[in-house]
Parts: sequence; C-alpha cells; structure tokens
Amino acid sequence: MSPTSSPAHAAGPVPGSSLSAARRTRELAETVGGAEVDVLVVGLGATGAGAALDAAARGLTVAAIDAHDLAFGTSRWSSKLIHGGLRYLASGQLDVAHESAVERGVLMERTAPHLVSAQPFVLPLTPLVPRAQAALAWAGFRAGDTLRLAARTARATLPRPRRLSTAETRHLAPALRTDGLRGGLLSWDGRLTDDARLVTALARTAAARGARILTRVRALELTGSGARVRDELTGEEGEIRARAVINASGVWAGELIDGIRIRPSRGTHLVLRAERLGSLPAGLHIPIPGETNRFVLVLPQGDGRVYVGLTDEPVDGPVPDVPEVPETDIGFLLDVLGSVLDTPVHRDDVVGAFAGLRPLLDTTPEGSGEPSRTADISRRHAVLTSPDGVITVVGGKLTTYRRMAEDAVDAAVSARRLQAGPSPTTTLPLVGATAPARLAALAAPARLVRRYGTEAEAVQALGAHDAHGQEPVLPGHPVTRAELLWAVRHEGALDAADLLDRRTRIGLVPEDRAEALRTADEILGEALAGQN
Repeated sequence: MSPTSSPAHAAGPVPGSSLSAARRTRELAETVGGAEVDVLVVGLGATGAGAALDAAARGLTVAAIDAHDLAFGTSRWSSKLIHGGLRYLASGQLDVAHESAVERGVLMERTAPHLVSAQPFVLPLTPLVPRAQAALAWAGFRAGDTLRLAARTARATLPRPRRLSTAETRHLAPALRTDGLRGGLLSWDGRLTDDARLVTALARTAAARGARILTRVRALELTGSGARVRDELTGEEGEIRARAVINASGVWAGELIDGIRIRPSRGTHLVLRAERLGSLPAGLHIPIPGETNRFVLVLPQGDGRVYVGLTDEPVDGPVPDVPEVPETDIGFLLDVLGSVLDTPVHRDDVVGAFAGLRPLLDTTPEGSGEPSRTADISRRHAVLTSPDGVITVVGGKLTTYRRMAEDAVDAAVSARRLQAGPSPTTTLPLVGATAPARLAALAAPARLVRRYGTEAEAVQALGAHDAHGQEPVLPGHPVTRAELLWAVRHEGALDAADLLDRRTRIGLVPEDRAEALRTADEILGEALAGQN
C-alpha cells in the first residue's frame, strides 16, 4: 500500500504497532526458549529495525533484540539529514551517490513523507570562498539535481538549486557577516524531523507485521542458529533459536563476530539556542578551509534549537555506549562557524553537544597501514557471512538503511533457503505515513504531524483527555506531557532516558534534561502502572 492509499487519519495507533512494557514481557517469554524463528536481528538502530521490517514484510517470523533501546547507538546521533549523495558523486563513488538519491526519494515520496521533507541550504559566498571553489560547488549542486532526476524524485519534492543575490542570502541567513559577501548558492536536500523517530516508526511498522521487538535484551553469543541472550532488566539468560541470524549492531558488530574490522569515525554536533543565531529560514553550508567537498552544516530544528556539525575524526580503542565530545571538536566547529557570522558564537553559547560513531568497514589489508582519514573511507555498505553462517551488515549510512536491510535479508533468505519473496519495502509506508495533502488536512498542530503523521490527531486527543496533557514538559520547549505518555503506551519507552533522550530530544541539552526529569518519571510511573 502506498502512502496515497493509506487512511487520512486514525483514531488511535496503527493496529498491532503499539510497543509497551507489557508486550515486551509477553513476547520475550514466548521467544527465549521458545519455537525457532525464521530471522533473528541483533541491533535496533535504523538498519536493524529496517531488517526486522523487511523480513516481517516478506512473511517471515522475526525477533529483533537490542541491549539498550531503539536508536540507542549511531542512529540517534546523525545530522538528521537524508542525503542525495552529492559528496559521493564528488569523490567518484557514482553507485553510492545514485543509491543515496534513490533512497532519499523513497523516503520523501513513498514511505515516510511525514518524517522527511525538503530542507533549503545556503552556501554563503564570503571572501573565504574563492570564485573557483564557488564554481566547483555550483557544478556540484547542479550534478546533485541531475542525481535527483536520475532517481526519479519529483521537482515538487526537491526544488532546483539556484544562485542568490546578496540581499536574498542575507534574508535567508541574517546572522551572516556582510563584509565581502557576494551572494550565495541555494540547494535542497532531505531533512528528517528526528532520526530516532524514524527508527521508532520502523520498529513499530515491523511489530504491526508480527515482528517481536525486544529492547534491553543483550546478545552474549551469536551463532548461525541463534543467540545466547540476557534480559538486562532481570539478569535472566536463555537461548533464542533462529534459522538465520543478522548482525546489525553497527560499531559493535566486530565484538559479536570475529573477522569484522570496524574503523569508527566520530561525528560531533553542537547544540545552540535558536535565538543565538536569529531567524534561520534555511540551513547553512559553510565550506571547511582547505577542503573541496566538506562543509560544516548549520541545521535549524524548529524546536528552539540549532545543530552545528559535523566532524569526521577516527576513533581508536574500545567503543563506548555513548561517545564523549572532545573540546577539540567543539573548538573546530566554532571556528568554522565564526568565519561567516557577524557576531561570533562563543563556548558559553554551546548548551549541548553530541557525537555519533559511524560504523565504517575497514577494508585495508592487515599490515598494509590504514587510510590517513576516516573521511576518505568509502560509505559503501557490505553484507558479510561468517564461517558459521551469521550475516553481518555494516558500513553505509542512515539514508541507505532500507537498501542495507534489504540486502541483509536477501542474504539470509538465500543462505538459509527461507521461503520468502522479494522485498516490498520501497512502497511500504511506515507508521504515520500518508500523502502530503492528507497530512496537511489533519486536525492537529503541524509540529505533531511532522513527528507522528496520521497519528498526530490521536496524540492530540490524548492530551485533551488529561487536564495537564497539553502542557509543555518544560517551559520554552514544545514537547507536551501527552507525547511522553504516548511514548510509554505505544512506542516502547521503558524509562526516563528513553523518553528524554530518544522518543524526544529534550536530553540533548543537559540543563533541559535535568528540569524535565521529574515530569518524565511521574508520567512513566503513571503509564506503567496502567499497563499492570
């Protein structure tokens, strides 16, 4: 079913899609020590949740586990962009660029138009951008539009790039320094409302197809026929038997399977209050000095915050659950940002920061040395099969999660001779998806529609049933108490961190997180009590 044929609105959650503590307890008991499933997926980031959906949509029985929560790892630390592949085109990776453009179109026009929309970007032509570099950037944006055409994404979805006058540039980015400004270049790309919400939608859509989505379940050992697991809430251990096992644990993939070499790359973003930069109708591409196709991005979020990112630095040693942000990354981003602003942003203006680790596949022969920069490692994904049959999918990027998931399930179906047809996920709408015209007609605030799609009216109604449901969780931030309640009842949130750090992004600012924690605990307690 395409988004244009899905219902214009719903009185409640999509049938069968609700994730809750009660459902987790029931399905965990059925799965551990229970009947063999067709596919076990380990990891519930975008690729793992996508693989669970892909397999379930083919009619296979699926269990998907994660040691933590949905989108706990890399999938919540991105730039929230769905890229068209321009950077890969510039480096000669035509296949990766085309794949990115195709997958961007799938998300924007078919599977998640409520979560992914067009984002304008301005590249300001300052004295630090020589005319030759500006010409190269313009050629790149034109090439990106050719990619859009090749991917068959409509012009109405992504407008064409164009040159901007100085006045137009200043209108779209009033904070820019005017000295020597000679206009700008306007381009468009896909923007996610929230990367963690994409993962939640994937997991819930998979659940509606019968997949068992089990968070707080750690894989202790993987084999081609299943896994030894531990319930992180109770400490109990057991076995999950499966005909095929897909390892989609990202930067941790090499810890579960021998022979997988991951070279993590750290991408850091800063969080600023929106008022610090003033009105920003568009994002910014700020060229990094000395680089031809890398930029610092300024990304307005529409929730009173702006993200500034990102770095691309190699990370050595053990992989942490939550990466730290070094001061060197913060200083680098502030320096590049300050190169174009009328009033520089200072360290005290940074109210939060986050870093994600890209799970880049290291393909250099052992002993031959490593690439000098992780920025030079290909973003191609790979599907690898271990000697005992575990299928690992690694590399790639958020934009191409669906294709990565499809390739992994294809490998599982082929290797284990599972009875399943081709993937249907290029046309399978995620929970909340419908045509843009129907989204616009929903009787709910636009902000809720961008986050919940067709379920926005149900979230709004939930708030109306509670005397305080429509109140913000904290002053100055748009998230309401009803959204936290919805997250516990229907989106599998089990604790306050799930609510503040992933179902919403309040936790990206430590000060805001501390202020909202009491309310989150209060709502969590009430909602979980109602499930018992």
